[in-house]
Amino acid sequence: MTEQKTEEKVQPQEAQNQDSAKPSNSYRGAGGGRRHGGERRGGRSQREGARSEFAQKLIGIRRVARVMAGGRRFNFSVAMVLGDKKGRVGVGLGKAADTALAIDKASRAAKRNMITLDLTKNRSIKHNVHAKYCASVVEIRPSLGRGLVAGSSVRAVLELGGVTDVTAKLLSRSKNSVNNARATIDALKQLSK
Repeated sequence: MTEQKTEEKVQPQEAQNQDSAKPSNSYRGAGGGRRHGGERRGGRSQREGARSEFAQKLIGIRRVARVMAGGRRFNFSVAMVLGDKKGRVGVGLGKAADTALAIDKASRAAKRNMITLDLTKNRSIKHNVHAKYCASVVEIRPSLGRGLVAGSSVRAVLELGGVTDVTAKLLSRSKNSVNNARATIDALKQLSK
């Protein structure tokens, strides 16, 4: 009888070892995938933590072509604004064969190029700022009590930077959202700490 009990104890442990050896579905985004105190397999926990810290907004996604000897090679170019809505904001550009990889690259570039703003108590700016980037020209003025008055990608940059009570105006006729966002960042650099 004691032999049977020991065999019964061994079998569930072997089954547990076999179950733990099976690959989890954490790579495909299916539920489950949690192991050892909430760590994810493949180092994804760091990226998910970074995504929750910053809000992100896509300001442009394009399919670009490169002509090679065998034909055209297509890539995706993604422009993204990243910010914590507390005074830190950045713009990044990423290009890859897959949109998910391009978004990843763009968010990493935005984190590298992040600036910290010196805002007033009511989250406005201290004085008028004016900047030019390529053909885009932007001017940002403080206007108490009006909220955020801006359009295009300028609004996305100011929103994710946590700026309120300002009026922004694009003085150029440029429709290029990436250049408009970069001009806004250049203008806000005049306020950075």
